[in-house]
Amino acid sequence: MSEAEVLDDLSEALNPADPKRFRNATILPVFERMRAETPIHYCADSPYGPFWSIMRYKDIMAIDRNHEVFSSEALLGGIMIDDAIVGDENSDFFVKSFITMDPPDHGPQRKAVNRIVAPASLANFEKLIRGRTRTLLDSLPVGEEFDWVDRVSIELTTMMLATLFDFPFKDRRKLTRWSDVTTAEPDSPIVGSQEQRVSELMECLEYFKRLKAERKNGPANLDLVTMLAQDAATAEQPDHEFLGNLMLLIVGGNDTTRNTMSGSINAFNQFPEQLDLLRQDPGLIANMTSEVVRWQTPLAHMRRTAVADYEIHGQTIRKGDKVVMWYYSGNRDEDIFPDGDRFDINRSNARSTISFGFGVHRCLGMRLAEMQMHILWQEILARWKRIEITGEIERVESNFVNGYARMPVRIVA
Repeated sequence: MSEAEVLDDLSEALNPADPKRFRNATILPVFERMRAETPIHYCADSPYGPFWSIMRYKDIMAIDRNHEVFSSEALLGGIMIDDAIVGDENSDFFVKSFITMDPPDHGPQRKAVNRIVAPASLANFEKLIRGRTRTLLDSLPVGEEFDWVDRVSIELTTMMLATLFDFPFKDRRKLTRWSDVTTAEPDSPIVGSQEQRVSELMECLEYFKRLKAERKNGPANLDLVTMLAQDAATAEQPDHEFLGNLMLLIVGGNDTTRNTMSGSINAFNQFPEQLDLLRQDPGLIANMTSEVVRWQTPLAHMRRTAVADYEIHGQTIRKGDKVVMWYYSGNRDEDIFPDGDRFDINRSNARSTISFGFGVHRCLGMRLAEMQMHILWQEILARWKRIEITGEIERVESNFVNGYARMPVRIVA
């Protein structure tokens, strides 16, 4: 079906979760039409089963905050449209993390690791992040083509992730791979099959179980493995919960930040006048970061499952229904963000981005992600005139991670 035909067909047959539309960057016109004509949309048949799509900002916010009716529980399918990501408790593969738990179970496990992003911890990280960023940027070939995703976005975020886990630095690219495997669709080019995905995640589990055992009775260091090993809420958790929390923390610390970093390069290439504004007023970096997070929307959706009937705009969501909040659409909602497709670093409400979520599951690491972006752009502005995209961008084939696989660029000094 062509894009024109898709836009003419907003029936139950329309599946806005088709990952190829995200890879081909053709999903936004579909979202725009759905916001206008069918903002609460029911897809009766898809590879993920039937599901509701929530398209507008205020409706997404209302559902995201209502954890009493809209559950994140892994036993009901978790927080992604693809149930295979968390698996089935009656099969050989099932995982559960604090983001796929509802209160009261959710709170203590989240609290076990939240000191890692407390203000004092962030202050300690700032010098380390700046030093690594400077070293990496100074190593880049000016005037020559290279892949920004691999050389900069992945490397900076993976180094930070290795620090957060106190993970062996020489093995840090394992974290990148496990992050990609976690969110990949079972038949994607990344893993090929569900069996391959599960096999690699079991390798992740075994690696971290060794680290956890080593740190269980060690010093109370400020790293995620030690926190999980020593906190009463997580110290004795079963493997399926330990792996679930690892998957959550790896993806949360990797995919979101790396795709925001790449998204900023894409945004400034599409809207070069905004880079001129940033050069004129570097004080806009904080607002620019929020605008990139809105414009890029590194995670395209979050899913919930209704545990009671719910009426919204004349539609009845039934108990047991799968409900998908399209953050990518909400961040382009014209009623909240006028001219939402435009990247505007002066946007007055950029910090109202829906990308970090609302309610009890609001993003744990948002301040750390923002700090990494602030430092990256402070150091870019101190060095170069611009970073040009020199070829075709390759996007990730995913309806969850709204990201980049490759971005060829050249630095102009």
